Amino acid sequence: MVTKADFQLIRSLADKQGRTAHGLFLAEGDKLVGEIIDNRKWIIQRLFVTEGSKVNASGAEIVIAKEMERMTLLKSAPRSLALVRIPERQTPTPTTNELVLCLDEVQDPGNLGTIIRTADWYGIRHIVCSPTTADCWAPKVVQATMGALLRVEVTYTPLVEWLRGARQKGVAIYATTLDGKDIHTTPLNKGGIVVMGNEGKGVSAPVLECVSDRLFIPPYPADRRGSESLNVAIATAITLENFRSRK
Repeated sequence: MVTKADFQLIRSLADKQGRTAHGLFLAEGDKLVGEIIDNRKWIIQRLFVTEGSKVNASGAEIVIAKEMERMTLLKSAPRSLALVRIPERQTPTPTTNELVLCLDEVQDPGNLGTIIRTADWYGIRHIVCSPTTADCWAPKVVQATMGALLRVEVTYTPLVEWLRGARQKGVAIYATTLDGKDIHTTPLNKGGIVVMGNEGKGVSAPVLECVSDRLFIPPYPADRRGSESLNVAIATAITLENFRSRK
């Protein structure tokens, strides 16, 4: 039986304060919940399913459709909903052998979710975010990643200190800017750090001081006047494609 306290707990996970207090995030839908169960690395604290759900796991609590409608944060009620333990993760040590994505104040949850999904497609294992970047465990972000959050480790840390440490180790740090070099013709390392900035302001000045190479995604044709900039999620996809397509 779903109690009033259960409903309150689930609703509290819509806010970062609630997720932090309980150490839980919300996963909804058979596909995502099924992936979490199959992964085996994730701890599910509570699992609710309705009749017709394809999720098969011991300990699942059967609820009626009306109860699921009250629990869900989605527009349409899913057939399964899980309260999942937020894992403890360490910020990765920068190396010259791995390409790491770095997000500086990316604040839109939809953009963040799309970026995580894109990073997964291009084989990025780590995303390092500024503390002011949107919370990757927010329901909208979790849904937008389409399960990619299970494979891409997202961590939060003050970026300037972390990036300075990377520069001292000889790690190349790239950032997309409007005054950078053409990304299509600039030599790129297979490993390093790629910094993507805020939706409106771009990469912050303190972070830019840590950057070794500035890159620009030119419009077509190059002298065409149109939109001022690209959406950060789209720009991330184009940037990663350039890094991964170089031989």
